[in-house]
Amino acid sequence: MPKLLLYITLKGTWIFLIFGTDSNENRIHVHVGRKDTKHYCKIWLQPKVELSKAGDLNNAELKEVLEIAEQYKDDLVKQWNDYMNGKLKMKIVRK
Repeated sequence: MPKLLLYITLKGTWIFLIFGTDSNENRIHVHVGRKDTKHYCKIWLQPKVELSKAGDLNNAELKEVLEIAEQYKDDLVKQWNDYMNGKLKMKIVRK
């Protein structure tokens, strides 16, 4: 599960990642949760940022991660493409 983005706040850290099998899907997306999350939410990045599956996240958490995904959409899409081409580098953001 390659990590694309660690978004660190005082409330905790959001982990944005992809699964190795994600290359089989035709839409770019990320999975998001915290370290102890069992069921990550899934967010489509193209053609627009939108929720695919909520996972274990509540409404407030979903709103927060959708806003982060929108803010870092270009970086996440680039990292997705880099991963698919074998050149992934994780980004870490501290807020």
